[in-house]
Amino acid sequence: MADVLDRIKRADRPPFHTLSVPDARAAYVAASEILELPRAPLARVEDFAIPAADGTPLPARLYAASRERLPVLLYLHGGGFVIGNLETHDSLCRQLALRSGAAVVALDYRLAPEHRFPVAVEDSWAGMRWLAGNAASLGLDASRLAVGGDSAGGTLAAVAAIHAREIDLLLRAQLLITPGTTSHADTDSHRRFASGLLLEAQGIAWFFDHYIPRAFREDWRFAPLMADDVDGVAPACVILAECDPLVDEGIAYADKLRAAGVPVELELVRGVTHDFIKLGRALPEAGEAQEAAAAALKKAFDIA
Repeated sequence: MADVLDRIKRADRPPFHTLSVPDARAAYVAASEILELPRAPLARVEDFAIPAADGTPLPARLYAASRERLPVLLYLHGGGFVIGNLETHDSLCRQLALRSGAAVVALDYRLAPEHRFPVAVEDSWAGMRWLAGNAASLGLDASRLAVGGDSAGGTLAAVAAIHAREIDLLLRAQLLITPGTTSHADTDSHRRFASGLLLEAQGIAWFFDHYIPRAFREDWRFAPLMADDVDGVAPACVILAECDPLVDEGIAYADKLRAAGVPVELELVRGVTHDFIKLGRALPEAGEAQEAAAAALKKAFDIA
């Protein structure tokens, strides 16, 4: 990990918080797959659209290693609600589909600042509800549905799992990879890992300020740790990085789930930073975490 950080430092890429939003998005796309595993060939990789609640077509991409009637994971990408898209997470989604044997549907929810909170939340909910009702049109099994995501996408997935409980939609699992769960970035790990480790305090503030006004930051749809209760939500696989500003809140959310009687599998990966799961060319821990996520999905979906 230290070697990866040194290579990134020598590349002298400007931090996202010093860029305009369009330039930050372009920079994330340009850098996203440099250290990721090559895009794995799959039997199905298909682009389509899912309607948002207001009717806006949201780009989506289906990944499947076979043409069988597979269970499906709705995947929500990271990027602080401001950057990221289907391309930045294509390699990771392919790996999850390949390793788990499940289908993965990645959703390109709308981003801030053009679409501020709670648009990303509402888009992810709409995507989940659409899959529950229409997975059969894709040749998939709507009765075996899960949600997942990394970073901001992990936040959206946790919130979607709570919403699923509220609308009596049965999810098999929630996959939360280095999720954000608190309101104000004020845990001890935010102080310990504030700079030099990929996700920095200034970057977090930049993402938050573009996405959500301070007056709304106690809303559980932004910070699921603030939810009144999480009783009865889907079983969780939580994958965290030891040297990540978000690690404390990830552990706190896993504890909240466990206290509510929700089955939780917690993987705390030592010696790595935020976004490590997308660094498979450089870190064996990335592949191991992808395998852990796939194993959790296999278990949830009853895949042999």
